[in-house]
Amino acid sequence: MIIPLSIAEKLSLLAQGEQLPASRLKHSIVDELIAENLIATRITGRTRSTLYVADVVAFKNYVHSKWNIASLENYIQTLKNDAATRVDFVAVSNDSKAISRRTFQGFLVNSYAQVSCTLNGASLVIHPPAGTFQFVHDFEHFFPPSDVVIVGVENAENFRRIGSQQHLFPGIKALFISRYPQQQSGDVMKWLLSIPNQYLHFGDFDLAGINIYLQEYKRHLNERASFFIPDNLETLIEKYGNRKLYDRQQLNNATIPEDKLKQLASLIHKHKKGLEQEALLIGNIS
Repeated sequence: MIIPLSIAEKLSLLAQGEQLPASRLKHSIVDELIAENLIATRITGRTRSTLYVADVVAFKNYVHSKWNIASLENYIQTLKNDAATRVDFVAVSNDSKAISRRTFQGFLVNSYAQVSCTLNGASLVIHPPAGTFQFVHDFEHFFPPSDVVIVGVENAENFRRIGSQQHLFPGIKALFISRYPQQQSGDVMKWLLSIPNQYLHFGDFDLAGINIYLQEYKRHLNERASFFIPDNLETLIEKYGNRKLYDRQQLNNATIPEDKLKQLASLIHKHKKGLEQEALLIGNIS
């Protein structure tokens, strides 16, 4: 951001002829404008002073020349617009980085079989070639068939190698979405809440994994959400479980609403081990 919104608003008021207490304009940009004699100081008491702009034309010319802002009013409105793009910021300040925006809103999707979806009313088949993913940017207009189960994959390696894990989901028409990058998780939840599909959480089999599921998904999706647990989980925990995961984790929510999830927690406590999701990839090379 070239000039912070709060300072830009006050500078705009000064440019319109208002006087403001100096105590409200504590910023290095204001100090620079005072040093350049573009903002003047008027003493109003023993410890109080106000700031004002004596030459509005010179003030605006300097702001334009120094920060490429031709209109403070347009700059302020653009900062306040949540939908503003980098193109908009170039237009008002010649700086696409005037404010931090997530240009790539959306999330990654993957599938080991074709899933016919719609995007903005047009057909879109999700079935990336091996070694690639698809990224859905306009997720608010992205709709899978209602009988498709949305599988949220917690770890990147499992998401990348989803083809080698299709035996875990027999008879399920699945569309896989990635929990990472983490900054996309808000888009994922907004999308999940907008569609009627069932959600299956495919994550780590430890107390932290249960916490992630309960706090980030179950509490929002309620009965539409469930936690994936493989049939041979106890064998996997015995063979590949990690005691350190158990020792450093605890459940943040004592209330577990699903019987299968209660059984998972019991297994974890029984063996005093947690199992990372990547253990399901052992022996698979796809």
